Amino acid sequence: MSTSKQEPEQPSGKVNKSDAEWRSILTDEQYRVARKSGTERPNGAVYKQFKAQGAGTYYCVGCNAELFSSKEKFDSGCGWPSFYDPSNAKNVSQHKDVSAGMVRIEVRCNVCDAHLGHVFEGEGFNTPTDKRYCINGVVLKFVPDQEDKADADE
Repeated sequence: MSTSKQEPEQPSGKVNKSDAEWRSILTDEQYRVARKSGTERPNGAVYKQFKAQGAGTYYCVGCNAELFSSKEKFDSGCGWPSFYDPSNAKNVSQHKDVSAGMVRIEVRCNVCDAHLGHVFEGEGFNTPTDKRYCINGVVLKFVPDQEDKADADE
């Protein structure tokens, strides 16, 4: 997961790039997850970084679209970043996924069509939605809130 000090400029419409363009702006792991619907390993360095982050906003690593807020972040114990609701629903889409021998709901960036992860319902988490957006951390770009940035600079 990358961290930035300032909020990225939001895309004004759909973002379409060639395979070569995606490969040039994404790391190999980001490309594998975002463009090939891969999954990062659970409990990795990116997840540890996610758990340590304070207040802020999470953006798509491919197109900078706002996806999630730390206000909806929670520790589900699954080893991947978890949120109970997208912060900007227009930038997150859901699709039926029948891969891997099961039926799941895939979560994608609605702006650049990057694979983000999956959403699960009814697992009994004590959250307002009882949903778990299980997201690959490598596809997220974190920008801390202004107060957190000021604290970090002192």
